[in-house]
Amino acid sequence: MSEPMTQKLDVRSGANAEPSNGVNDGLVPVYRPTTLTPDALREQDEVYGALTQAVRGLNEAQLRTEVDPDLVRVVTAQIESITARLLVRARAASFGLELGHDGGAREHGNPVLGLRNPFAAALGENAMFWGEKDAYAELELGPLYEGPPGLVHGGVLALLLDQLFTEAAAAAGMPAMTVNLVVNYRRPTPLGTVGMRAWLESIDGAKRRLKATVYDPEGNVTTESECLLVLPKAIEAGNLWPKRPPRPR
Repeated sequence: MSEPMTQKLDVRSGANAEPSNGVNDGLVPVYRPTTLTPDALREQDEVYGALTQAVRGLNEAQLRTEVDPDLVRVVTAQIESITARLLVRARAASFGLELGHDGGAREHGNPVLGLRNPFAAALGENAMFWGEKDAYAELELGPLYEGPPGLVHGGVLALLLDQLFTEAAAAAGMPAMTVNLVVNYRRPTPLGTVGMRAWLESIDGAKRRLKATVYDPEGNVTTESECLLVLPKAIEAGNLWPKRPPRPR
């Protein structure tokens, strides 16, 4: 059977985004408002979110499986066929960042909290929540996030902290982007439930300084981190930072 032809959607002129309100100076990402109706967005998020979770389960299954090689070959061919079907109509590039009707960010490709990224750990009940000047999360980090045997990879923790810092700054009404991140690993972080909290320490003009801790289920601090965030002038001048509704503790 021949593979289906691929129709790519250029996000610069596709049905899901309007580029005219975007801004891009080479450093600042383009934020495009969606053109889908609220009902269409809800349906899209529901079905694509379910697809992502199914793929996430598949990712862990292929990591842990020990079935017969002949069955692996059959399943591999089936997955390749399904992949081709999904690419019959696809974006030409990455998802980027779209704005919902309320101005909220739809960063579905984000590797930490993207609704359509199967690697993203901060979704649903494990989402990153906002306080007044902080953000926190309780995540389930399983085999896909392993570094040393039975432990979370240090780079994964750094990735999660990077996102959590920007969430904490935004929660305090001081959104910005990371320019410096320091991570101190105090003790190994076991796979499983991992808690983390970041908070705003100080503000100096466009600079925001924050701190964070990571802790295990027993409350032991495994990682400490400090971060410097800066609000790019292009965003500050244009007031273009996407909103994210506050999430109650």
